[in-house]
Amino acid sequence: MKESPRCDSCTRFTVCTHRSDFFILSGRKKEKRLSDIQSEMSACLRPSLLPAPPPAPTWRSSLLFGVSSFSRKLITRASSTTSTTTMSDAAARELKEGIAEFYDESSSLWEDIWGDHMHHGFYEPDSSVSVSDHRAAQVRMIEETLRFAGVSEDPTKRPKNVVDVGCGIGGSSRYLAKKFGAKCQGITLSPVQAQRANALAAARGLADKVSFQVGDALQQPFPDGQFDLVWSMESGEHMPDKSKFVSELARVTAPAGTIIIVTWCHRDLAPSEESLQPWEQELLKKICDAYYLPAWCSTADYVKLLQSLSLEDIKAEDWSQNVAPFWPAVIHSALTWKGFTSLLRTGLKTIKGALAMPLMIEGYQKNLIKFAIITCRKPR
Repeated sequence: MKESPRCDSCTRFTVCTHRSDFFILSGRKKEKRLSDIQSEMSACLRPSLLPAPPPAPTWRSSLLFGVSSFSRKLITRASSTTSTTTMSDAAARELKEGIAEFYDESSSLWEDIWGDHMHHGFYEPDSSVSVSDHRAAQVRMIEETLRFAGVSEDPTKRPKNVVDVGCGIGGSSRYLAKKFGAKCQGITLSPVQAQRANALAAARGLADKVSFQVGDALQQPFPDGQFDLVWSMESGEHMPDKSKFVSELARVTAPAGTIIIVTWCHRDLAPSEESLQPWEQELLKKICDAYYLPAWCSTADYVKLLQSLSLEDIKAEDWSQNVAPFWPAVIHSALTWKGFTSLLRTGLKTIKGALAMPLMIEGYQKNLIKFAIITCRKPR
């Protein structure tokens, strides 16, 4: 095969499997056999490569995985940081484009392997689960989120108008529309996701209940006070201005409406700390680069932002132990032949995201990354 960043057969610039046992990765000056790459990725799962866990919380030994030098070498150093400096307009535009392209590229792969829901599953801590349990766990994540937020199922009190901020391919919106009989509108930066979400809604007879469009969470295309349930399931991570993000969620919420934010955060800082430790910042930089993430914040930061807007009934909880089985399951799905060959066809952005999965596990295992839920209510 010609040593070029473009495959002469299929014209892809990044990765191809056009010739059955080879692929090309842009910027690398050599070919590798698929079997060799699969073996190197499998090395990420060897428990012997994992650093010793902290005293608490502990993970089940079968869920402890290390990060190989292979994944570290292919994930370039991020330009993103964990500082709270406001991002320039040019950098924000570049970030938005990167997010859109990442999900344009990867969403079909995710749907093919994992189905409707592009978020973590919810599990009992230290539970033993099979592959078939994971989709059910993703649905359970929705139900546990509603329970924690105190969303009523009473026909006179249940939500009637819902916005899904960072809607993916619309899984949460369709679920909420069916559960509550509510009207749901979703926004995403990805045109591919919006198109697919609308197609799935039509195919399932929900076109009159749910709709999706390309939209910016920091400048939502909705009037003030339109929604009695504002839903953000794992989209806050991508927001370069967390204050603006929270303000927009509050703006579109109706009086007495509920706001739900489920998101990755970094750990809360101790009273004596002014910032994360250097090694923590370095790990987050690598993850930021792979997943198009701007500055991280803590759960406490989100709570302070909500308090500054005089929102009520603010609650937060750490669900990190409840999502522990999820990332190992995603890695294992990528290492099936179907998952692996499909991954190679998607493009460089998706491959970089796949190689960062062990870094996410490392962050969770070292108590750096937290999976948090934060909910509140807008005053009447």
